[in-house]
Amino acid sequence: MKLSFLLWLASALPQPAADQVCLATTVYLEARSESQTGQMAVAEVAMRRRERGRWGNTVCEVVRAPGQFATATMSQNFVLDNPDAWGKAWKIAGRAIAMWSLPTDQRKFVVPHAYYFVVADSAWPSWIKGPPLATIGAHNFYSIN
Repeated sequence: MKLSFLLWLASALPQPAADQVCLATTVYLEARSESQTGQMAVAEVAMRRRERGRWGNTVCEVVRAPGQFATATMSQNFVLDNPDAWGKAWKIAGRAIAMWSLPTDQRKFVVPHAYYFVVADSAWPSWIKGPPLATIGAHNFYSIN
């Protein structure tokens, strides 16, 4: 599947199906080679941002915000060609959305308070102030500074 098709599909679907497509796409693009824990951590960041509202009011708005997630920064012609990884990302997205439907005190977080992540071996972005909250797989997770 092409990224452009998935984003078009999300624009045509009702909520919450659209958000699951967008979140699964993001998990696939950002963390398909990571463990379930790493994938859930990436999903949590997107869900936490949606809840805060600064980056958008839906998951699709959040993950498509300019420069924030691979969903917005990768070529629209990118092909998602690993069906097994897509299936895992779809399940993680569903779990994350279901968890966010629970009252806050009943949610079980992998990376509480994380609003950002970067690949651990990448350049040090200027917005990073201090050590990561957690490192999971290849990603470092950070709070709002």
